[in-house]
Amino acid sequence: MTSVLYDTPGPKAKARNWIYSGIFVVLFGLVLWWMLSLMGEKGQLDADKWSPFVTDSRVWTTYLIPGLMETLKAGALSMVIALPLGALLGIGRLSDHAWVRGPVGAWVEFFRAIPVLMLMLFGNALMAPRFLDVPSDTRPFWAVVTGLVLYNSAVIAEIVRAGVLSLPRGQTDAAKAIGMRKGQTMFYVLIPQAVTAMLPALVSQLVVILKDTALGGALLGFAELLSTNRQISANYSNTIATLFVIALIYIVVNFALTTFASWLEGRLRKSTKGTGAVVAGDVAEVDAGGAAGVGEAP
Repeated sequence: MTSVLYDTPGPKAKARNWIYSGIFVVLFGLVLWWMLSLMGEKGQLDADKWSPFVTDSRVWTTYLIPGLMETLKAGALSMVIALPLGALLGIGRLSDHAWVRGPVGAWVEFFRAIPVLMLMLFGNALMAPRFLDVPSDTRPFWAVVTGLVLYNSAVIAEIVRAGVLSLPRGQTDAAKAIGMRKGQTMFYVLIPQAVTAMLPALVSQLVVILKDTALGGALLGFAELLSTNRQISANYSNTIATLFVIALIYIVVNFALTTFASWLEGRLRKSTKGTGAVVAGDVAEVDAGGAAGVGEAP
């Protein structure tokens, strides 16, 4: 029995896989033991380094929870703006009108090529008092949102384009055969079917948005989750423990996001008849002449 991606392993291959897995587990255990030993020698495993997260509620109410709220607020606002903007840009890239396709393509390629941190710095400089009347205490927040929206809307545009191009050409031909116009074909036939193909890549990008808020805390003074490490470490002298707890919070939040997206994807696949195509997270090399043949949006 085989699948599209690989041949089903036989008895010898299964045995080798078990051996490789065992070797990996042993090596991982040894590395973990070595790291814990070093931490123990440096006093990083002492109870006083970890107890504040259990015994002192101020660690959470003063630092971690407010920082998490700022992270979620910036991430959620960036997602709300970047998703529809990226969808519109992706549809624009599929237009058969050069006056639409050209400028949209230039916009997407320009902002996809610039590091998101540079866009945040640009947003922070643009929102200085001499350009926009943004209070200094909220300037880092809006600079982070600006950078995240500009970069991720360009990436989402490519995800949308790849999702539509992943559909079989017959979908477009069938819509034309029953007299549907270009816009109707895109919004009533292609986009609904492409959503399930795009969802895994979209969720990956939403996780990236959430994590990239930490860049604003590192260089712009944005009071997000990771930046609370400095205050907690200064008060409790437990840098390693603080970073470990913050990492766990990121894992829990992102796991909740991906779990919800997986549930939503399952519901969508049950409620609609998709093509089974899935768009990869990295769509930088998507071929503009893909299988769908739908360079025909309004």
